[in-house]
Amino acid sequence: MRKFKLNFVNLFGYKSHIRYCMLIITLTICLLTGNANASIIPGADRTDQYLNKLKGKNLALVVNQTSRVGNDHLVDFLLEKKLTIKRIFAPEHGFRGEAGAGELVSNSKDAGTGIPIVSIYGKNHKPTAAQLEDVDVVIFDIQDVGCRFYTYISTLHYVMESCAENNKQLLILDRPNPNGDYFDGPVLQPAFRSFVGMDPIPVVHGCTIGELAQMINGEKWLANGVQTSLEIVRVANYTHSMKYDPPVRPSPNLPNYLAIRLYPSLCFFEATSVSVGRGTQFPFQVLGYPDPSLGKFTFIPLIIKGLEMNPLQKDKNCFGEDLRQITTVPPFTLSWFIDWLGKFKNRGEFLTREQWFNKLMGNDVVLKLVLEGKSEAEIRKSWAAELNDYGVVRQKYLLYPDSNTKK
Repeated sequence: MRKFKLNFVNLFGYKSHIRYCMLIITLTICLLTGNANASIIPGADRTDQYLNKLKGKNLALVVNQTSRVGNDHLVDFLLEKKLTIKRIFAPEHGFRGEAGAGELVSNSKDAGTGIPIVSIYGKNHKPTAAQLEDVDVVIFDIQDVGCRFYTYISTLHYVMESCAENNKQLLILDRPNPNGDYFDGPVLQPAFRSFVGMDPIPVVHGCTIGELAQMINGEKWLANGVQTSLEIVRVANYTHSMKYDPPVRPSPNLPNYLAIRLYPSLCFFEATSVSVGRGTQFPFQVLGYPDPSLGKFTFIPLIIKGLEMNPLQKDKNCFGEDLRQITTVPPFTLSWFIDWLGKFKNRGEFLTREQWFNKLMGNDVVLKLVLEGKSEAEIRKSWAAELNDYGVVRQKYLLYPDSNTKK
């Protein structure tokens, strides 16, 4: 038994008996409760796959609150292993995930370790040559949710580009995609490229961060066709058909699995006057507007320190739908958006930011069809061919078994 225990510890990189025991307890609880995450081992937890390769190297980390090895933050874990971290690059929401959506992230120092934190969300989206000069390996470990407009993958694009241009190794510690069981939506058109859409992928891309990085590299989507020296530590025991509920919220307004699954469909309401629940304890799980005729369910968006400082319809009683009551969450759909558009006599009262909608959607065709009164089935035909082409490209870069093609 002792020999088996030691081998198990070495296999997962847990040399501490405490950490080993915690792992066993966690796995046991997961198995007993039927948690779908039980058998999945994210790349960061497969420490035997990367620790030895990092010895003697100067590291830079692109991380946030989701970057965990067991219960430890990746930064703390690597420092415990006596590895050298030169700096931390902070994406949207910051290193600790405490900044609101779109809120400026500033340069600073980590209070616990004194390591410089460099913002790559704001004026500077891309690590500079000077910031990488004393770095050998850049580690990217962030939980994604599988949507093109979720800006962590835009950060990935720029980090890859900088590593390629400065001849730096990029190590990705891969994580499952909680919306990775399908892909759907129109593929981004070049005219609508922005930080909420960098690459020609659909709204729901169906890839892990590692798979997407391979696609960006292989399809030469980086500036001037440069390619990154890329290594990926894969997730163990994962397939795309598995449910995965991230143990740490990916961003402040995606607090649970329901919000993550609804996010691809509800994000388009950010271009409207309808609240998706920002400023409540259930963001991206409700829909409402200050009009009693829109439903019996009510909520009031409020300022929540550290979560939402200026929510839409702040301090107003909103009436609408509580999507926490639905039993099955559909994959990406326009049905809620089309339905709510029909509730407003004045289109302009509902759709307040048409350009933002088009940026999120990746083209201006879908909105035109919606406003013409086309059904969702008719609108889907507008992206069917490009989505099929994307599916062929995606297949080349998959790292994990996939039984699904598209919605």
